[in-house]
Amino acid sequence: TPVKEDGRVLDSILAAASICGVDKIYKFGGPHGISALAYGTESVPKVYKITGPGNIYVSAAKKIVSDIVGIDMIAGPSEILIVADKNANPKYIAADLISQAEHDEMAASILVTDSYKLAEKVSENLENLISKMERKEIISKSINNYGGIILTDSLNESLEIANEIAPEHLELLTTNPFEDYKKIENAGAVFLGEYSPEPVGDYYAGPNHTLPTSGTSKYSSALSVDDFIKKTSLIYYSKESLEKSKDDIIRFAENEGLYGHAESIKIRFEE
Repeated sequence: TPVKEDGRVLDSILAAASICGVDKIYKFGGPHGISALAYGTESVPKVYKITGPGNIYVSAAKKIVSDIVGIDMIAGPSEILIVADKNANPKYIAADLISQAEHDEMAASILVTDSYKLAEKVSENLENLISKMERKEIISKSINNYGGIILTDSLNESLEIANEIAPEHLELLTTNPFEDYKKIENAGAVFLGEYSPEPVGDYYAGPNHTLPTSGTSKYSSALSVDDFIKKTSLIYYSKESLEKSKDDIIRFAENEGLYGHAESIKIRFEE
């Protein structure tokens, strides 16, 4: 884990590690930490897999070492996309957009709505809220460079755009979120209704916080216990079972021109 400026690990991280039974912590982060874990050093053992999010430099490092160790995904920068209709609360939307923008100057915070009036109110609230934030410089750069409001002709079009963008975090601030989410196919995590803001998922709700970004939720999922499980096939055929199937297997092998494969079956039934 990265450390504070004085070289100490955060007390909250130490407490969480103790509760989880962790007995060893390496005090580093960043690309150099990824390198140490991938290749091993005198004090850091080489690992089989590296998981978890980071900034653009961490993501680049994970990609570089992915040919020698397993990785979960190239995650980051952070993203939020909010689909909202005319009944949504503009103050909530502005606050939720800021909650991602404060992560990183490259974080993306996007509102998609079919209500021009709502879009105007959200824009006004953003200006007011940003001025009060401790990380307002980061937030402003993020919003200016990677933020946006997309106006659509209908809620259905808004949902289609959400599926195409395939965001890391998707909030549905609509009148019927429990119906609208059924039209969502691509998102790392979906937050339903105005009392399920993205920080609930980050800190408390339970699903993993490491989510696919940059449209990769079209073909990948959140980090889970499955990422730490390997599956190995176990195959057994009796002589009788193989005899029943041998002609089909031989036919497949010869159709591919792999006569050695076919011979491996045939030889077991020669007189």
